[in-house]
Amino acid sequence: MADYNAITPGTDLARYARELMRMHETLIGGGRPAMQPRPLVSRSWQRVLGFGLVPDRSGARDPLPLARVEQLRAQSPLRLVIDDLARVISSVADASHFLMVVTNGDGVILWRRGDSRVRRRADALGFSEGARWTEGDVGTNAIGTALQEASPVQLFSGEHFEQAQHPWYCTAFPIHDPRTGELLGIVDISGPALTLHPAISALVETGVLLAESLLRRHHEAALERLRIAAEPLVAAAGGPALVVDDAGWVAHSAGVSTRDRIAAPREDKPLAVPGLGLCLPERLDVGWLVRPAATERRITAHLELGSKPVVEIRADADPWRVALSRRHAQILQRLATAGREGLTPYDLSVELFGDGEHLVAARAEVSRLRRTLGAIVDGSPYRIADGVQLTVGM
Repeated sequence: MADYNAITPGTDLARYARELMRMHETLIGGGRPAMQPRPLVSRSWQRVLGFGLVPDRSGARDPLPLARVEQLRAQSPLRLVIDDLARVISSVADASHFLMVVTNGDGVILWRRGDSRVRRRADALGFSEGARWTEGDVGTNAIGTALQEASPVQLFSGEHFEQAQHPWYCTAFPIHDPRTGELLGIVDISGPALTLHPAISALVETGVLLAESLLRRHHEAALERLRIAAEPLVAAAGGPALVVDDAGWVAHSAGVSTRDRIAAPREDKPLAVPGLGLCLPERLDVGWLVRPAATERRITAHLELGSKPVVEIRADADPWRVALSRRHAQILQRLATAGREGLTPYDLSVELFGDGEHLVAARAEVSRLRRTLGAIVDGSPYRIADGVQLTVGM
């Protein structure tokens, strides 16, 4: 992962802050500063200027009503780990000098923990629960820029676009759902600029890794509860079957090789599962029962490229057609070409983005594709699953 730190050990923070603010004033004013912004900052400033924001005004800060914030908290898987996240961060650093802020995937602040004096200073910026901190709303900031760049971001003083944010530093790290690879939100530590320590980046990253590990454990426990509840039902039904959760993760299997995940089940939507063929999922009290709806277990699939890619999947029943994004069609085409050897996340990052620096994004794209097509795409490495014949055409 590329270095995203704004400072290095030994940086004279007061002097560097003055240099950055002079650079900001000169560059935004159309002049030629003595120093240039980091590429990440330059890209963000260009985007923000394109949004029509100006540095001497505060962007939109109208927070969502508290009832809506509570609703978003209840919907977020991060509610399961927010206390653990706050505990680990405050246990290794003096929380009187910073705020820990956690947003959802849209950049809306859902939780804010920290010293009351720092919270009051943040209130003056509108840096509070319910506010949306995207680049389009409040200019270059670590939360919004991390969302745009899909990577960790640290900003210091004059690297922020809004002048009102120059007295601050912020360090943001995306947090993902370990089940699906989906972005859940951003974990950010912010505080007065002259209190920034080089270890803050490692602290945020450690907190995020811990939170993702805890989310994985919560998921494993939920799958075990589903397995125990569904095992008698599967035994009574007889025949090959899978029991899966709402995201398609397998809790229990009978008469078929265990797979980690199939496509996310939906009412009245057929699923293609290697080893089972075409299936119609049945809703359980918790989770889904997936059994064959056809006798033919071999699956054929045909990817039609073009402006609106479609994959047609067939066993011995009527074909099932699924619209794909161009990105997902590109992945499927690359996997068909790779054959049994498949592609590693690094290989796929190079194929999709031209370099090996986008491993997280590559994994997330495959996770989203598997949520649509399920076990047709296998993992470790990524490849077309056994029992599936895929052809590609225009």
